[in-house]
Amino acid sequence: MDYIKKYIEDNKERFFEELFGLIRIPSISSLSEHKADMVKCAEYWKESILKAGADKAEVMPTDGNPVVYGEKIIDPSLPTVIVYAHYDVMPVDPIDKWHTKPFEPVIKDGKIWARGADDDKGQGFMHAKAFELMVKTNTLPCNVKFMIEGEEEIGSPSLGKWCKEHKDLLKGDIILVSDTSMIAADVPSITTGLRGLSYWEVEVTGPDHDLHSGLFGGAVANPINVLCDMIAQMQDKDSKITVPGFYDDVLEVSAEERKLLAKKPFNEEEYKKAINVKALKGEKGYTTPERTGIRPSFDVCGIWGGYTGEGAKTVLPSKAYAKISTRLVPNQDNVKISKLFKEYFESIAPDYVKVVVTPLHGGQGYVCPIDFPAYKAAEKAYEHVYGKQPIPVRSGGSIPIISTFEEVLGIKSVLMGFGLEADAIHSPNENYPVENFLKGIETIPMFYKHFAELSNKTA
Repeated sequence: MDYIKKYIEDNKERFFEELFGLIRIPSISSLSEHKADMVKCAEYWKESILKAGADKAEVMPTDGNPVVYGEKIIDPSLPTVIVYAHYDVMPVDPIDKWHTKPFEPVIKDGKIWARGADDDKGQGFMHAKAFELMVKTNTLPCNVKFMIEGEEEIGSPSLGKWCKEHKDLLKGDIILVSDTSMIAADVPSITTGLRGLSYWEVEVTGPDHDLHSGLFGGAVANPINVLCDMIAQMQDKDSKITVPGFYDDVLEVSAEERKLLAKKPFNEEEYKKAINVKALKGEKGYTTPERTGIRPSFDVCGIWGGYTGEGAKTVLPSKAYAKISTRLVPNQDNVKISKLFKEYFESIAPDYVKVVVTPLHGGQGYVCPIDFPAYKAAEKAYEHVYGKQPIPVRSGGSIPIISTFEEVLGIKSVLMGFGLEADAIHSPNENYPVENFLKGIETIPMFYKHFAELSNKTA
């Protein structure tokens, strides 16, 4: 479609300028000092949606950070696409690892470098610009609703309730999401599965105050040592998780489906080189793509305690802490897993320490069928722009709210991601290829076109 490419070419510099304005707002949802930035970012999204051509848009309160809702209803009898994205971002630590300022976006080496460049400001903003393109060129074939939240990076604790309270407002046919990745810049893919998540903070307490490690070392248990020993017990030599009952609900993927998943291009040597490791480690009996797509996993996301400042301080600490997560596969209930882990971890604590496990957040996994109109429309859209059929993949990541949408609203989601594994989301030096941003804007209108056509055929 020549008019799509022309509109993008004529307006791309403005697109970048507007995206950079969004990125410059440090909307870190996990840090309370950024509360005002969350509201500022929501207001920016509202204005962006209105300028793009929405009939209305508003910043709506929740129990946490606000949700931005907007809509354009061109004909109630036409299909309705609900665009979901999030405006919150991860913290930027460790700041000394960044090559650029995380909230001062720059374009270098064909990429946008900044926190949120990919996840999810860059990918989310593609939808605002694709929507603008369709409105301005009078080619919008569906009704559109926007639902942009500010708590995805902390598990979307408020959005489920907000959805229940606004079910009438959120009537639609499909939820369209760009918060995932493609296999490669020239190998499009559609995410058909997401892992679930359970996340905890654990606290291990020994003595009631820090002690001199020379006077007490060897006689009093060191909580950091004990915590490390307990964590080591959570997986066996084959990297299987040892929590009793953990695998009870795991659905074993058939040999036939594993063959289909194996069609995804994967080069282990390039994979290792990209992250600078000599060898890979994971559950015995599964390939690396299977370990991250169809199997659960266990990770310590952070661990601390004692003295970590400059120089030495010979201290036997009173407390040690860790943040721990498990990625879950569809059919595993995150609430059940959270309870199983808490009970087991506290049960293996030795008498010389006290252990407290605090669940932080979690969510269910999600599987997208590949035989319904929205998936077929996404498939055709990628094929039109990239010249090849996208490969269905199961992602190792989690977007907990996706399963909630289906449960609360009764609406499936289709995950049209344009990011790359190399984009370093959640890490220092997050980036997003300029080409992917622009191709996303080009591909999304094609989804609307094919979705409207396929929906009419199946009506």
